[in-house]
Amino acid sequence: MTVLLLASCVTFGITTARADLALGPHEARYDVTSDSQVVVDVGPIGTLEIDSPLPFGLGIRVTVGEIPADLRTVDGDDPLGALAGDAESYLQLFSDPETTVRRVAEELVADAVQRTMAAALVVAGVGVGGYLLLGVRRREELASRLVPRTWEITAGVTVVVLVAAVVPRVVVSSTEQAPPAQVFAGTPLEGARMTGRLAGVVDTYGSMAIDLYDENEAFYAGADAELDDAWAERLHDQEIDDIARSVGLKEPDGAPADDDVLTFVVVTDLHCNTGMSPLIRTTLERSGAQVLLNAGDTTTNGTSVEDVCVSSFADAVPDGVDVVVADGNHDSVVTSEQEAAQGWRVLDGSVVDVHGMRVLGDRDALETRVGSGSYTSTDETSDEQAARIEQTACEDDDVDLLLIHTPSAGTPAMNAGCVPFQISGHLHRRIGPVQIGAGFRYVSSSTAGAASDQPTVGPLNGIAEMTVFRFDTEARRMIDLQLVEVTPAGTAAVGERVPVPALAGPGAVPVEESLEDPAPEVEADADGA
Repeated sequence: MTVLLLASCVTFGITTARADLALGPHEARYDVTSDSQVVVDVGPIGTLEIDSPLPFGLGIRVTVGEIPADLRTVDGDDPLGALAGDAESYLQLFSDPETTVRRVAEELVADAVQRTMAAALVVAGVGVGGYLLLGVRRREELASRLVPRTWEITAGVTVVVLVAAVVPRVVVSSTEQAPPAQVFAGTPLEGARMTGRLAGVVDTYGSMAIDLYDENEAFYAGADAELDDAWAERLHDQEIDDIARSVGLKEPDGAPADDDVLTFVVVTDLHCNTGMSPLIRTTLERSGAQVLLNAGDTTTNGTSVEDVCVSSFADAVPDGVDVVVADGNHDSVVTSEQEAAQGWRVLDGSVVDVHGMRVLGDRDALETRVGSGSYTSTDETSDEQAARIEQTACEDDDVDLLLIHTPSAGTPAMNAGCVPFQISGHLHRRIGPVQIGAGFRYVSSSTAGAASDQPTVGPLNGIAEMTVFRFDTEARRMIDLQLVEVTPAGTAAVGERVPVPALAGPGAVPVEESLEDPAPEVEADADGA
């Protein structure tokens, strides 16, 4: 009987599991059902239905909710700016549905386990409580009467529990199902049926969406293959150079023994372009990096539904590679929580040790919302944050690297001589390394290929860049950097290792005019890159 009751608890846990996640820009509730269908319910517009791939007659019902409000109200003068962000979220969902599916599956399994354990605890509690309340004499009387009918009672209890668990989750389907939509032929949604006005909408625009999906898949698959080839060629050349140095045919590159070298990859301004996820993985694997440094703007609007973006980038990181992130103005506290849940180290203004490299960093002082402009995320202004970073760096007196999204946030610390190297993003263009004070600043261009007035989701509109750095953990200095580029044409290049230059005298410090913000993509002010 114990086994049957436990099985009933498991059934209850599975068939009542639910998850509150996202579908594109929408909040959505995912419920496990027992009708062998995956149903996406968009309310009065209709439903999309497809045969469920789940075993045991299980299905999923997705109830699509609202698009969540941002942390600030949308600017009434620019409603189209906000809608542009929503459109990118739809495009992101369609270009990378696997991440959403995987995230939903993980959450439903976790919820099913929790519900199963809760049901088992309730059953055990009721059983123990009843046992104690009955007393010895009454238990003996009942046992003598019930033992002969144990299997009948067990079967009856099991049926009742299963019916109670399953029946409320069953959705009665119409006996006359709509025919499969032909527009989905040859896609993961082949065989899907639609009801209501949604059917007409998909018939009209579905082929355009399918073409977009195919274009996106083909572009990034081709770009990743090009990148892999570029890495193979570069690694071959580096191997030849290493042999030449070992026999004295080339000058040493100044790198110490491998045990004293930390290799890390820098990405920034990803803006939810999950198409780049496999290319990030290729670069991490081919470069042998131990760390991924993310200089911020992982998302576009810092909302809860953009968890799918964080999940996609997290899935791109090979096992054993650590991720350190300094969130940008397009991220939020919600984004930081999502990243921390993935095991990323989110910088918060303190100095941390990363494989022997001491890193100082913080989230951006500003938050930018598409259609709403920029505002301070705390009571601290950008200038006050820059002063605090300077104070922390100088008091620590042992910082190797400042990782901060907006370049100007590090200027006081650099001018004070308390930071030997700074890495930033935000500007969507590459600068440096250039000497600032007694250190160097490197500004990375966008890893999403961000271009002015163009979406960052879909095939690249600009050159996407990543940078591979090597750091000498013994001498505590940056050795060299290596640029990785992917173009809108789908070609890729991996550059040579370029040594970090030696420091010049104080008079060689460049002016700061190059640190103006770029033209925003869909922004309300000049601070919202």
